[in-house]
Amino acid sequence: MVATTIHLMRHGEVHNPQGVLYGRLDGYHLSERGREMAERVAAHLTGRLDGPRRDVTALFASPLTRAQETVAPIAEALGLPVTTDERLLEAENKFQGLTFGVGDGSLRHPRHWPLLVNPFRPSWGEPYRQQAGRMLAVVERARDAARGHEAVLVSHQLPIWVTRLALEDRRLWHDPRRRQCSLASLTSLTYEDDRLVRIGYTEPAADLLPGASAVAGA
Repeated sequence: MVATTIHLMRHGEVHNPQGVLYGRLDGYHLSERGREMAERVAAHLTGRLDGPRRDVTALFASPLTRAQETVAPIAEALGLPVTTDERLLEAENKFQGLTFGVGDGSLRHPRHWPLLVNPFRPSWGEPYRQQAGRMLAVVERARDAARGHEAVLVSHQLPIWVTRLALEDRRLWHDPRRRQCSLASLTSLTYEDDRLVRIGYTEPAADLLPGASAVAGA
């Protein structure tokens, strides 16, 4: 059997002092900590951090700035080109460009309330099944490109999470607070031939996550 692993990577921390839901808006750059997260994953994949070098032979990334800046140090460390694929984009969201919340956020305005009528689809943005479908199409592309090896796909939290839910045959609507998909994390899909045999999850930059130092010192 031929084993192939596809790593779905969430981008690093973004500089977003206004707390805007940036969605598909481009031009949002990684913060200094976000760049450090990307470097950390590069070290993890090349074996400079915590183990053997991973057998990564293909890199794909969302076209958004934050994803491109995340994949850049990985590409440099591995000496690989990056294929940009729009199917790795963030989910469409009608709250894009707004702050999201009840206090000073967009939810305090009644004109936005109709967007919340169906959380199962969801009514405020791209359907969950559509997100999972386009992501899985790139997974298949990456499997063909890296068959017998590994590939990294840099994308965004929600598309990665609903893809995992779909592969685990779980319902796609969910509580966003319960997503296991932290910044710069790797959700790893391992295939034997064409059969998915394992889904793994790692956080190479766990100590860099917001609040991590406070938890460590508690």
